[in-house]
Amino acid sequence: MTDTIELRDIRFSAIVGVLPEERERQQPLSVDIDIVRDFLEAARHDDIDATTNYAQVITTAITIAQHGEFQLLETLAHRIASGVLGVDVAIESVTVAVRKLRPPVPEDVATVGVRCTLTRET
Repeated sequence: MTDTIELRDIRFSAIVGVLPEERERQQPLSVDIDIVRDFLEAARHDDIDATTNYAQVITTAITIAQHGEFQLLETLAHRIASGVLGVDVAIESVTVAVRKLRPPVPEDVATVGVRCTLTRET
């Protein structure tokens, strides 16, 4: 399987972090999602119903992030990946990367983040 749907730099704000200031206000996040699934039939027939609705994937990711108040990026990434697997049974695996765009560290760093991959059990 080599078909992959790529969703890049999905931006939103959510509560995530362990520091007091991170618990009090939302912070900007960026998420990348890679969905591995066969989309040959969609490509052959130019049929949206034969592939994964990426708008639904994006909505699922944002809803999970904004309705939870996570301490760890690791937890958020795993929850989003699990939610994305639930969007479409044709998804074989999903990789989710979550980054804080303004990480609360004194060093000069553009982002901090995590990445996880979940594979559907057959």
